[in-house]
Amino acid sequence: MSNNIDLSTADRVTTLTIARADKKNAITQDMYAAMAEAITDYGQDMDVRALVITGAGDMFTAGNDLQDFSTGGADQDEIPPVSRFLHALRDCPKPVVAAVNGPAIGVGLTMLLHCDLVYAGQSATFNAPFVKLGLVPEAASSLLLPAAVGMAVANDILLAGRTLNAEEALRFGLIARIFPDGELQEAARQIALHIASSAPNALRQSKSLIRNQRDQIADQMQAEGRLFVDQLQSPDFRESVAAMMEKRAPNYG
Repeated sequence: MSNNIDLSTADRVTTLTIARADKKNAITQDMYAAMAEAITDYGQDMDVRALVITGAGDMFTAGNDLQDFSTGGADQDEIPPVSRFLHALRDCPKPVVAAVNGPAIGVGLTMLLHCDLVYAGQSATFNAPFVKLGLVPEAASSLLLPAAVGMAVANDILLAGRTLNAEEALRFGLIARIFPDGELQEAARQIALHIASSAPNALRQSKSLIRNQRDQIADQMQAEGRLFVDQLQSPDFRESVAAMMEKRAPNYG
């Protein structure tokens, strides 16, 4: 388990905290692997009935650690850790609650599309800067985000880089409720406790009925993944990372 992923379990509820606050909770390949393992274990553990995902401090996650992401990765015949994480989240048979305690950027936004209940603190924001980075959407967000918020708003987010605040995210249907920042974690935990006290088989079957587009989602993730990998090797992505590190505007020629 990664030192930057904290797990705690009490009263049949596991809380997974992205705990790299000094780096804005940016996620490395090692962290993705740890989260994939934790979510898979949760799905198989009959003693745990609900999972809460949140971030440390006042940030949900800044998304991928770009330096780690551009240089790391799996062997050619191995599924990359980020894919293992997204597949584990997509295929988890039990309820997953997200408590968005601050900015949710990149995968911080797209992972929410695979969570069953998403709550946010009042200072939460949501942004998917893939095009800005020379990349394409991932996690089937090109399918699921338009379904969640509508095509016009999804295009505003994915193509124009619009950042939503918590009130906008609630209005567009990306999240279910907003809580004061200081009350979010306890509110999410109380909801998770309520879920944990419910009939487990009914929860599993209900989630399966609601999430009835599994094959379509898997196909979209695969199509996005091929393009995403291509873009990681592109001059656009290299220029985006260089510009960010050098604190200048990118020049795409």
